[in-house]
Amino acid sequence: MSKEFQALKTPPAALERGGVEVLRCGIVEGELHVTLRPAFDDPRGWGRLFAEVARQVAGAYAHEKRFTEADTLERITSTFEAEVKSPPDAKSVIAPIT
Repeated sequence: MSKEFQALKTPPAALERGGVEVLRCGIVEGELHVTLRPAFDDPRGWGRLFAEVARQVAGAYAHEKRFTEADTLERITSTFEAEVKSPPDAKSVIAPIT
């Protein structure tokens, strides 16, 4: 993996209309690093955000013909449920990005 951080671009709508960044994640040597703003008055807002992100991820995988949208959503939701219910490790490790 490159020593240079490979940041994503700002969404075009945010450049045009402004807004608030609420979550930024990066994988550094297999570890997840997160910066976030607890921007929602009610934590259920995060559930809606994660659901919309899952739908967009499913669409991206389907577009690349890697998995169907339904299969991707099932994989995401089943893993999310299992991970939320299990105690966290001392250090979370995320699979390498290839």
